[in-house]
Amino acid sequence: MGEWLIGTYVFVLAMLVGFELITRVPPTLHTPLMSGANAISGISLIGALLVAGSGSGRIAILLAGLAVVMATINVVGGFLVTDRMLRMFRKD
Repeated sequence: MGEWLIGTYVFVLAMLVGFELITRVPPTLHTPLMSGANAISGISLIGALLVAGSGSGRIAILLAGLAVVMATINVVGGFLVTDRMLRMFRKD
């Protein structure tokens, strides 16, 4: 039970710190921030795939499968947003 509590505590703190950091980013830095977020999501995707393939229990596999789907959506969406933002700065 203690591990779940510590994990929840770390998750909530990460959400609060992440929200504060992202809301303070100026618009000129959104593209580099998205690139960094894509790299982190890629690492999360690899970790979720490893957990999903480990066969360590039904709940772990279910949560890892959900993490794979969410991280994939985040990576693809991040690349699309980054590409769109970079196209805004190209000269015709």
